[in-house]
Amino acid sequence: MLYLSQSKGDADMQDEYSNDINRISPDEGAANSSKNTAGNTFRPQAERPRFKPETGAVSGPSRTGSRSRRRTPIEKILPVLCLALLFLAGMGAGVGIGYRIWGYEAPYTVDLKAIKSPDWIEQKLLRKNIFSRPDVSMRSVKNIVVHYVGNPNTSADSNQRYFDSLADQDPEKGGASSSSHFIVGLEGEIIQCIPLSEISYANAPRNFDTVTIEVCHPDETGKFTDASYESLVKLTAWLCEELDLDEKDVIRHYDVNGKGCPKYFVDNEDAWKQFRKDVKAALKEQ
Repeated sequence: MLYLSQSKGDADMQDEYSNDINRISPDEGAANSSKNTAGNTFRPQAERPRFKPETGAVSGPSRTGSRSRRRTPIEKILPVLCLALLFLAGMGAGVGIGYRIWGYEAPYTVDLKAIKSPDWIEQKLLRKNIFSRPDVSMRSVKNIVVHYVGNPNTSADSNQRYFDSLADQDPEKGGASSSSHFIVGLEGEIIQCIPLSEISYANAPRNFDTVTIEVCHPDETGKFTDASYESLVKLTAWLCEELDLDEKDVIRHYDVNGKGCPKYFVDNEDAWKQFRKDVKAALKEQ
């Protein structure tokens, strides 16, 4: 049987070849392998993406050179939360500035329609019309405004009739507009012309949140009679009690728009201060 054996010469050549390979250093081998037939440097092959069986995604370098990853739920909603916080901060700042400029106003809880006038007040309500009783509801009362009628030696009844007569004017032609919630007469009588839940035409531009008291006087000085003064104090104190106000909330027509009314209280500041003190004392007695 013929056996093939390696000749001594072949073995020597193989050993020599192996020795030549061993004699090549790693650096020389890398340098030689980096050259191609065109003499250009060798470009290493990009790392191949690897498939991840557990996620079904392919890993590997992205186009930007970094590995791509899925955004977490927190990262997705974070921009929305930031916008919401900015919106709330803006609203808070707006409300704060508004309160700083205009002041905070507590809700008004007095039911004006539920207030019943006492027996010592005579009701003679005006006819509803656009000139003296426009039938416009009033939500709240912030001030009680004192006037003088400006027509010396006239009675409460005659002033009530004047206000009511304004309803006879032609709306298409226009006319005078004036009225008051209450009128205090020379003898101390008190007439109510308009319900407290409706506006009167007396305190522009504050008709919408004020109650008006007109007071009769005997002469041009505008000074009230003792009977008129006493009834005015009594009426004002009662209104303060019902409307949850105090003497500081009682003002003159002059304090609303600068008109010289009521004349005597404008010309005599001490008399006005005393009137407020008298209202305060009457409130304590109630």
